[in-house]
Amino acid sequence: MIDWTDRHCRFLHRQMTKRALLFTEMVVADAIIHGPRDRLLGHHATEQPVALQLGGSDPVKLKQAVLIANDYGYDEINLNVGCPSDRVQSGTFGACLMKTPDVVADCVAAMKSVATVPVTVKCRIGVDDQNPQAVLPAFLEKMIQVDVDAVWVHARKAWLQGLSPKENREIPPLDYDLVYAMKRQFPNLFMGINGGIEDLNRGLQHLIHMDGIMLGRAAYHHAAMLAGVDHLIYGEAERRVDWNGVRDAMMDYTAAHIAQGGKLSNVTRHMVGLFSGINGARRFRQILSTDATKPGAGPEVIAAAFAEVDPGVEG
Repeated sequence: MIDWTDRHCRFLHRQMTKRALLFTEMVVADAIIHGPRDRLLGHHATEQPVALQLGGSDPVKLKQAVLIANDYGYDEINLNVGCPSDRVQSGTFGACLMKTPDVVADCVAAMKSVATVPVTVKCRIGVDDQNPQAVLPAFLEKMIQVDVDAVWVHARKAWLQGLSPKENREIPPLDYDLVYAMKRQFPNLFMGINGGIEDLNRGLQHLIHMDGIMLGRAAYHHAAMLAGVDHLIYGEAERRVDWNGVRDAMMDYTAAHIAQGGKLSNVTRHMVGLFSGINGARRFRQILSTDATKPGAGPEVIAAAFAEVDPGVEG
């Protein structure tokens, strides 16, 4: 979710759910060590609980990155062993690390030696010509040996050559049964499942077998679905979304962001899919997609967009 689940996106998602664990976009360890730390790691207090997702394959650098991140108050630190993008492969991390479980184990051990919060891993069931039936249990055994706190499994292979990142999210077949079998085989390991989960009702079916579910692009493109998380997943009393409150929170947030030198579109680009399928959604998207990019655009654009939508009526 690089360039997607930034701090502005997470602030929006937190208006929908107070309980869901939100994940940052993947941040490379080298960038944390040598780059603008506050910009990379800073987040709004209301985003929590939030997990920092790291990319890297050097235990020493990952350990250093975790030491730095400790001061930013994250609730979990996650090592990405699932992203198949060319940019990630060129740095020898992400999904290609499925081929070197010993390296992943060394990284997790180094991170855990200094982390003040749980250290987790997000992985695939395998890559390229690997046999997931053999690779995945061996990988999980390695993670258990270094006392990983949880593993989030994207229930697809990643093909590092021949498929784009988008195709890697769609073409390799999902194998939920294999992931379920891994949970049965390793009952004491917290395991969450990811991949192809389009709504919360489908997510609930996975929770019959798994400890957690992870939603990526479905939640991004249809953020309003997250409004059901606290009730359906965490058992809290059902509540209606206070859309006026969401509007006002986003207006106040963007006003502060603009005052610090940011642009309205930095925030509103994450909001365009908020009302998919709702009466007025098309006009809502048009306003945010055009007016928010104009010079001098301010929070009033958000107010104008919300005025076009009737959240109680499907379009």
